[in-house]
Amino acid sequence: MTTPRLHVIHGDDPHGPAADLAEFVRPLPHNIQAEQHTLGALMLDPTALPEVRGLLDGTEFYRPAHGVIWSAIVALAGRGAPVEPVTVAAAIDPRDLAALGGAPYLHTLISQVPTATNATYYAQLVRDLAYARRVVASGTRLLQLGYASTGDSDTDLRGAVVAELAAVTASQSQGWPDSTPLSATPELPPFPVWAFPDWLGEYTAGLAEVTQTPPDLAGSLALAVLGVAAGGKVWVRATTWTEPTNLFTLVVLPPGNRKSEVYKHMTAPIKAAEAMLIEQARPRIAEAAVARKVAEANVEKTEKAATTTQDPTQRAVAMDEATAARLDLEDTPIPAEPCLFSDDATVEVLTTRVAEQGGRFAILSPEGEIFSIAAGRYSGAPNLAILKSGHAGEEMRIDRMGRPSERIAAATITLGICTQPGVLARLGETPQFGEQGLLGRLLYSVPASLLGFRNERPEPVPEHIHDTYNGNVQALILSLAALDKPATLHFAPDTQAAILDLAREHEIRLRPGTGDLAHMTDWAGKYVGAVVRIAALLHLAEHIRDGWDRAITLATFQNARLIGEYFTLHAQAAYDAIGADPAVNDARAVAEWIERTRATRFTARDLMRSGLKSRFKKAADTEPALRVLETHGWIRRLPSPPNTRSRPAAPAYEAHPELANVP
Repeated sequence: MTTPRLHVIHGDDPHGPAADLAEFVRPLPHNIQAEQHTLGALMLDPTALPEVRGLLDGTEFYRPAHGVIWSAIVALAGRGAPVEPVTVAAAIDPRDLAALGGAPYLHTLISQVPTATNATYYAQLVRDLAYARRVVASGTRLLQLGYASTGDSDTDLRGAVVAELAAVTASQSQGWPDSTPLSATPELPPFPVWAFPDWLGEYTAGLAEVTQTPPDLAGSLALAVLGVAAGGKVWVRATTWTEPTNLFTLVVLPPGNRKSEVYKHMTAPIKAAEAMLIEQARPRIAEAAVARKVAEANVEKTEKAATTTQDPTQRAVAMDEATAARLDLEDTPIPAEPCLFSDDATVEVLTTRVAEQGGRFAILSPEGEIFSIAAGRYSGAPNLAILKSGHAGEEMRIDRMGRPSERIAAATITLGICTQPGVLARLGETPQFGEQGLLGRLLYSVPASLLGFRNERPEPVPEHIHDTYNGNVQALILSLAALDKPATLHFAPDTQAAILDLAREHEIRLRPGTGDLAHMTDWAGKYVGAVVRIAALLHLAEHIRDGWDRAITLATFQNARLIGEYFTLHAQAAYDAIGADPAVNDARAVAEWIERTRATRFTARDLMRSGLKSRFKKAADTEPALRVLETHGWIRRLPSPPNTRSRPAAPAYEAHPELANVP
């Protein structure tokens, strides 16, 4: 068979470039043995054909006879017929069969294959060499274009060159599956304000309309407002465990979304109730202050007597009186002025506030300063103890040098925070937030901003809806504050069965490899408890003055499930932004490196030799990230060459043309 050769360019100058090119004419790139091994392996093991067809379409074979054999194999496999030398020979036109060497040549192909497992490796080799031939042909055509140019303005040489380069650099998507984004988060739903009791849902929707903000902001803050009222005062019994009723909510919105305006209106009844509690507490605080002053004077008098008395008998009596006076002083504290929430506090101040306020406090803020403070802005080291214990309602014992010890029987903290997207993305930069479980305690809301789509003439909130909201929140806060001891809510029997159903259904979503929440089990593991808490808050909002004496109904729990699923979808988006899953975070870094370098093929060592060396300390560290990219269809592992060495070659990967920015 005649070996194809490069087209030789002739010129008038016998010593010019054309003469030099003639000395370097060589066969086009090809590997007959690789083509033979590919076809022979397919006849030995037809199950490899689907994978090989992802690499080849038959035009890549250098020897035309091999293209004929390929077409016969594909046709037979398509009909479900055996792919053997006898059937393949029968499927080929007799004249073509004679031209390629007859049926014995097909048996020769099989006899030359050491093992059918390397079919994809040889197919990849055939494909690469076919592309190399395209490059050579394009180079030849570019030379011809250059020599054929006469400088005539009518000849679009530049356009012809661009077209030729576009043809040779066009992306080759054959064999690639449909790639999926590294984020599997679907389009995020709006906050289901209809799941609220009417008075709360109407005000939430009305405030969102008048401020032209997403209802997610007012909706999430409404839950935090209910948590301010109930936290520390009401607990809820699920099936076999008990939950407090405080929540950590986090809304993510860019600047300019009128967050402060929403916070001002949503927290107004809390401030009004707080003022009433302060007024109610004034006589009690004044009385305690007087009693404390009397006790201090008594301590001073008895201690002076004990130190000045010389008679042993009298000194003993004075010592007993001084000790009793000191104990009486310790038992005469001055109650702190009622304070329900703050918009900013250091960790130390927050801890003291929780202790002073009977174990309950809240941070409600349109900014995310609490996270930078917890990360160690002032202390230099992250301190999350009060937030972790405050979410779970745990006992706390705080001892500090130079300060009195603090004891909190059950710390309950409510967070209602709004922050900017950049702050959310940086939460993952403090490893302790993930390692110690703070990220898993937040109920995330990541709504779309309305900037650019706001109505300049929104409908105002009807006065009766505004007044009802303020009155009901104040009544709820004051009625629960009057409880002498915490109340425990219970679920109706059919609702308890619904909790078990939710727990069973949700558990499947946590399974490694198949669960859609398997990468964020720190958050998902607390999901059922969060739904139980939300159900308790909705119940209290429905029965403002006597909710602790009623069972939580199935309808209320179903509404809580709606809100819980909303938070689940938004948590997936938030974790995607945070990069809380290290493998996904690393996969993004590798994807960015591929885009930046336009690497079409690479190994793990290539990543380590690049700017990713600080991220991956050893080649094995790249495996989770590469596995994520591979499962999402952005890279694929190249077939390993036949092992002719004792130590196998490092795996190599090919990048999806779209990711490598192939023009």
